[in-house]
Amino acid sequence: MRVRVPASSANLGPGFDAIAVALNLYLEVSVEPAEKFSITSEGFGAGIHDDARHLGAMVAHSVLGHDRFAIHVKSAIPLSRGLGSSAALALGAAAAAGAPDPLKVAATMDGHAENAAASMFGGLVAGTVRQGEVIARPLELDPRWRFVVVVPAQELATPDARSVLPSLVPFHDAVFNLSSLALLIAGLAHHELFEPAFMQDALHQPYRMDLLKFARPLLQTLLDAGASGSCWSGAGSTMLGLCLEERADQVAEAARDFMLAQSLDGRVLILEADRAGLVTL
Repeated sequence: MRVRVPASSANLGPGFDAIAVALNLYLEVSVEPAEKFSITSEGFGAGIHDDARHLGAMVAHSVLGHDRFAIHVKSAIPLSRGLGSSAALALGAAAAAGAPDPLKVAATMDGHAENAAASMFGGLVAGTVRQGEVIARPLELDPRWRFVVVVPAQELATPDARSVLPSLVPFHDAVFNLSSLALLIAGLAHHELFEPAFMQDALHQPYRMDLLKFARPLLQTLLDAGASGSCWSGAGSTMLGLCLEERADQVAEAARDFMLAQSLDGRVLILEADRAGLVTL
């Protein structure tokens, strides 16, 4: 079986580990019966752990219960950039291997239910795990939104980004994020209700800013260029500008100018929300 899975951007500012949006950047996985295990790969991640240690191979093995299969992965999703590459791969491998509940497998293997749910269903979703079960619900997303994603060459592994987070947060920070998230959901549903402050966060972004020296000025550059809001994409290193369709080009151009001025390698993409989620090819 061969499937296609979209990338995802989680958190979107205050929605830490709770919401994510699927983006039209894709990964394909095929799993076929074979006399013995083999793996091939293309695109991002090609040649890295092309053996039984590969996440896709481990997921397929856990679903099938044996290693008599051939798996092929073709990915346009950058690794360790906050675009849900691991969740997409785990989901795709589980589905291609015939798992009855690929979302549960992906959320268990990757640990990010919101990323996996966005890749599974498409669009904007809220997702979490309660008592071992994945709970995901679709949220309304205005079709006029576009996502300018600034993908630097510099990687930032999620464990490294997690390591700087505090184990306890002040009560007022928790309240701040709850109110910001409620307003963000309303603004994502209807662009005319959106305000830049809705993407402000107190739980993770302030603690991570020093990990990437370009993060703070780049986020401000996106806003100054016309983005309605800006935030980290997941745990980074990608930064995201939320834009109306007619402003996306100018925001992307400003991001490219910033990268050139800062001698920052990488690329800038204008993406739309993927509305289909996981599809069988």
